[in-house]
Amino acid sequence: MAAPAPESEFTHRVDVRYLEVDQQGVVFNMWYLAYFDDAMTAWLAHRGVPYQQLFAAGLDVQLVHTEVDWRGAVGFGDDLTIGVSLAAIGRTSLTLDLRARRDGTEVVTDEPSTSWSRPTAAASGRSPTGCARRSANEADCLARRQDRTTGG
Repeated sequence: MAAPAPESEFTHRVDVRYLEVDQQGVVFNMWYLAYFDDAMTAWLAHRGVPYQQLFAAGLDVQLVHTEVDWRGAVGFGDDLTIGVSLAAIGRTSLTLDLRARRDGTEVVTDEPSTSWSRPTAAASGRSPTGCARRSANEADCLARRQDRTTGG
């Protein structure tokens, strides 16, 4: 995978809902993957590629690898943000670094990182990013690919 140029971290705010907290009074572990997925979608939109446009161009993303490390707890009503930064761009995938922070303190990380592949929307196979080793801005690459696909 090509190493991207450093970029500032995008942050996505999460409202921790009552239903996401277990009997121990903390966010149940599976919710972090949903938070990470929402943050990835918001990151794409922030970079100029709203998910709806990606899907309309016949592209989609699916999780292919993640590893989550817990370093603290988050409860109902806590101030939670997910930090998102681009870690790598491959021929058919992108890898993001994701970090959950409660009141600025890191509580969950995805070290080493979380990767998504780019299958076609019909899930009939992987679609090349067309970005490896050409650009550090995955969203720009996705937008250019969308323009070629839709003629826009």
